[in-house]
Amino acid sequence: MQIVHGFQPSQRTHVAHLFWGAFSGKLGAILGPEDRGISFIESVLQPQFAICALEGSQLLGVAGYKTPQGGLVGGDLSDLTPIYGRFGGLWRGLMLDQLERDLTDGQLLMDGIFVDEAARGKGVGTALLDAVVLHAQSGGFAQVRLDVIDSNPRAQALYARQGFEACGEVDAWPLHRVFGFRKATTMVRHLV
Repeated sequence: MQIVHGFQPSQRTHVAHLFWGAFSGKLGAILGPEDRGISFIESVLQPQFAICALEGSQLLGVAGYKTPQGGLVGGDLSDLTPIYGRFGGLWRGLMLDQLERDLTDGQLLMDGIFVDEAARGKGVGTALLDAVVLHAQSGGFAQVRLDVIDSNPRAQALYARQGFEACGEVDAWPLHRVFGFRKATTMVRHLV
């Protein structure tokens, strides 16, 4: 397995499909139907905020992150309206704003890890998480922060094994039915 920063333009569609596969349970009610959701994600991906695992030319998984300079999945209302129309883009933008997480100084924010189904259980997620931590350390960040939803205990266990500590909770109520989760645990790994 090889870990690389960014991805090639030819991998953009695959990255969008992997992202949708991992997060459609959380975003599907907002960004659906699937074809439009994938189209939107593909249009706003910023590869400079991705770390990828490859085996040869096969993309195994991606870890996205966010810094003050941007994040893996960017975009704003002007990116939503061509796909969903003016009204559809507006309400979707308002809903997506509810999921937005602010950065604090010295903090790199994980923007999701997603692994191809065929590569799961092979250590890809752990390798990507390790690469994000190394990237944060080399960039002078003091912490890596992430949020993990209550319906994903496997991910929370992985993060805990990798030195992340729970430090708070976010309650999705009253929008929990839309987002498909009730609570998310905020976890931080201190680097200094």
